[in-house]
Amino acid sequence: MLIPVTLPVPVLRVLVHERFGVSEFETSLFMSVNMLGAVVAAPLVGWLADRWGQRRKIFLWTLALDAICFLSLMSPVPFSVFMGIRFIEGAAHIAALSMLLSIASTSVSAEHRGRALGLVGAGLLLGVALGAPLGGWLGRSDPLTPLLAGGVLILFTVSIAIPFLRDSDLRFESKEPASGGLLFAIREQPKLTVPLIFAFADRFTVGFYTTTFSLFLSRVYDFTPPQIGMLIAAFMLPFALLSYPFGWLSERTSRVGLLAAGSLLYGLGTASLVFWSPGQLPYVMAAIGISAAVMFVPTMVLTTEYASEDLRSTALSGFNAAGSLGFIVGPVVGGLVSQSFGHEGDWLAGYRAAFGVAGGFEIALVLFVLPFLRNAKKPNI
Repeated sequence: MLIPVTLPVPVLRVLVHERFGVSEFETSLFMSVNMLGAVVAAPLVGWLADRWGQRRKIFLWTLALDAICFLSLMSPVPFSVFMGIRFIEGAAHIAALSMLLSIASTSVSAEHRGRALGLVGAGLLLGVALGAPLGGWLGRSDPLTPLLAGGVLILFTVSIAIPFLRDSDLRFESKEPASGGLLFAIREQPKLTVPLIFAFADRFTVGFYTTTFSLFLSRVYDFTPPQIGMLIAAFMLPFALLSYPFGWLSERTSRVGLLAAGSLLYGLGTASLVFWSPGQLPYVMAAIGISAAVMFVPTMVLTTEYASEDLRSTALSGFNAAGSLGFIVGPVVGGLVSQSFGHEGDWLAGYRAAFGVAGGFEIALVLFVLPFLRNAKKPNI
């Protein structure tokens, strides 16, 4: 399901910058505008799922819309229309993802929720990991081929989900209107804000990897799309493969401790990224991927624990919305900082400043936000 997310990343410069003749900043917006759609759609879809209860239907219809949008991005349209389609694609994608996570979180007992979310997360992240090298390989001769492959793959996922995906009919009376469901959940449990903030920060930095990092590699080191794809995969593969083991571990140890350790290492690795040589980058990216796996599932588990049962879809949709907002801001900040500090053609200085901002933000959250959860009374938190 998430393979299409990173399919365009290795060909981003050709797909957007050269195809439409737009600036570096506008190129970065391609990986942000879909997340703007996600921020708008996710809380509304989560509220609808908690009220209507038909999560399977929402998943299938929004996933089909995602496929249509992906294929429509191949059309010869103006840049503004192209970005409008991307906005709708992001809304459809995050709606489907939120429903899948919600179904997974309620399909098992609370004691096994870490493993369930870890297993689903591993599958999703493995798709992200495979998407980058596959996109680089497919886009060698035509940057539109990854879009075609993404649309076809999503349609195939829909065809598989129709006979096999099952869900219970969970439906609750509305306590708040759609616009206030997430705020109501936060008022019920203020600690819910902490995993939401970390969801924002994590996707904020991922936005740097999918745009700023890709542009950095192609501009400074003249990397080809397949080379960029392989480096993204070096980050995503350990991230995906270790999500289930760390999900299992989160059931047996402090989730806040895992979140703190993983986030700190992740921030340090991100901040130092530009200082490594091209030959060292695959190993550094793998290490950063491992640290990302340490913190990923605990953040989701904390979200489900702090939300009441009748607001769980809303909370998970809020989790995805916060992450999507981070993904919007990440490429924008990365583009602005790298362009501002990379004056007079010194792009290396610009990228050094950009990744310093991304990694420093993650470290700051560990130091100043996590202590709020340390005071929680709940066991194993």
